Amino acid sequence: MTLYHTHWCPECQIVRQKLEELGVQYESVIVPDSRPMRSQVYEVSHQYYVPVLTDGATTLTETRDILTYLETYRQKTAGA
Repeated sequence: MTLYHTHWCPECQIVRQKLEELGVQYESVIVPDSRPMRSQVYEVSHQYYVPVLTDGATTLTETRDILTYLETYRQKTAGA
């Protein structure tokens, strides 16, 4: 699981807090502040906004969707 984010983004902070709260291991990729410079983000999501979370073939670009996915992910892994 990989999270593309910036340090200053409030939405990114919410996602990082949720990942830590749930104890989910992830790779942190800090991207440039300038949207046009976020080539890594564009490569995986075809847009420049953060946060972006990838997990295998799954790519999520909306904070609400990311949080829902993390809750579901945690439930699946807790039961495994």
